Amino acid sequence: MARMATDPAELPDYAERVLEVTELIPPGRVMTYGDIAEWLGEGGPRQVGRVMALYGGAVPWWRVVRADGVLLPGEELRALEEYRAEGTPLREAAGPSSRSPGHIPRVDLRRARWDGHTAGSGHPGGPGGAGAPAGGGG
Repeated sequence: MARMATDPAELPDYAERVLEVTELIPPGRVMTYGDIAEWLGEGGPRQVGRVMALYGGAVPWWRVVRADGVLLPGEELRALEEYRAEGTPLREAAGPSSRSPGHIPRVDLRRARWDGHTAGSGHPGGPGGAGAPAGGGG
């Protein structure tokens, strides 16, 4: 994945918050870049993606996905290995290409998406405990 800061003091505050949310995502579940931005109440999908590209190597980066469930380009096989180990729901695309050798499935967002609430997470949700992403984010 990406490089990471060697000292937490080097992380910008926003990056630190993004990485903290990423660490809350349970194994086998995912959030989209937009979900994380919405959950934090700041930034957007591109800003979250930039943080993950620069600093995401020290957290479970494979649990943060695009809104269409497509695996991170260039890291598909590593992510797929993690998804299978964690039991993350995946889906095959329809059509002949899904049966071709080397085809990579997508994350099944309908089943794998985490809303920011889980028993024992110790975190009530977004700012002020307001909660989870509404659903659309990307």
